Amino acid sequence: MTLDTLPYVYKRLSMSGRRWTSRDVAALAGVSVATVSYVMNGRMGDRIPSTTRERVLSAARQLGYSPNRSAQSLRRQKTEQVCLVVDSIGVPVIDQLARDLHAAADEAGYGLITMVVGSAERAAKTIDLLHQRIADGAVIAPSNVTRFREEDLVELARGGLPLVAMDNVVRPIGFDVVRAPERDACGDAMDHLLTTGHRRIAFLGHHEEVNDLDARAKSERIGAYLAALQRHGLETDESLIVEGADDRVAGYRAAADLLRRPDRPDAIFAASARSAISAVWAARDAGLTIPDDVAVVGCGNLPETEITRPPLSTVGPPTTEDFTEVSRLLFERVLTKEPPPEREITNPWVFVPRGSA
Repeated sequence: MTLDTLPYVYKRLSMSGRRWTSRDVAALAGVSVATVSYVMNGRMGDRIPSTTRERVLSAARQLGYSPNRSAQSLRRQKTEQVCLVVDSIGVPVIDQLARDLHAAADEAGYGLITMVVGSAERAAKTIDLLHQRIADGAVIAPSNVTRFREEDLVELARGGLPLVAMDNVVRPIGFDVVRAPERDACGDAMDHLLTTGHRRIAFLGHHEEVNDLDARAKSERIGAYLAALQRHGLETDESLIVEGADDRVAGYRAAADLLRRPDRPDAIFAASARSAISAVWAARDAGLTIPDDVAVVGCGNLPETEITRPPLSTVGPPTTEDFTEVSRLLFERVLTKEPPPEREITNPWVFVPRGSA
């Protein structure tokens, strides 16, 4: 079979209802079936000449051939996919995590699926699907681990699922844990605000940590805020604890409402960097000067924080978020026959004072 004879052969076999196979692609491209398998599955890319690879891909395109992933999964007992479990999308830190996992998955010849878990019901469904092996491994993103009981993660690991949990509390029992302790750095930021004379400090938090008592008890950010007020002999004003950290619009509106009050706060501690940036915009629009009229501190090390005017004081990782280490831990578990012992990596947050405070 040659490329020149394809139209005639394709017409005959298509009319007969035949499904094109890797053998057809191999015959058309003049290569072995194994070479077709390597090219179509993204394996051994450095060992196959680019001309051979292009010949295989061209033949596959002309035949309209694509591998039967379901059959491959059954034969290999692998999905060749990994899963990222998040509680929301459109969050800069989650976007970076997804990008780093995608890069690692591409290099390993794997795909990445993302599951959004915004409730206890969805968490339970996700656990069931992971037990059913919809993926060969999973990363549980920060803030989502709280929706999973530690025993749920232990059961998944005991069932053989390679797992990395990003959490500051859960213990590594058969899976890896990546920690980013926040409380001390948040406490440093609050101490900075209080020792520089601020007394009415608002907390701009996520919906759950503001409105749910269990979530509030687990939140290191609001915990540090409350502890600092107590440490400096100040009573908590619940009216200064508002939600608005979940997105930019909510952050702007919440900050604008706070700054319109006759007893407006003289500082805002925001539980996300994006809501802190929105608070800067709200203060500008209200005709206020930062930090003289109102100081602003955010949580998270977004690149944007360095280009606001003034630059935003933040609590976050010492450097810009990078999740290549998380990706490495996951794929070391996914790609090895003998899983390594559980590992624990800790990268504490730090307070970075800039012009906004």
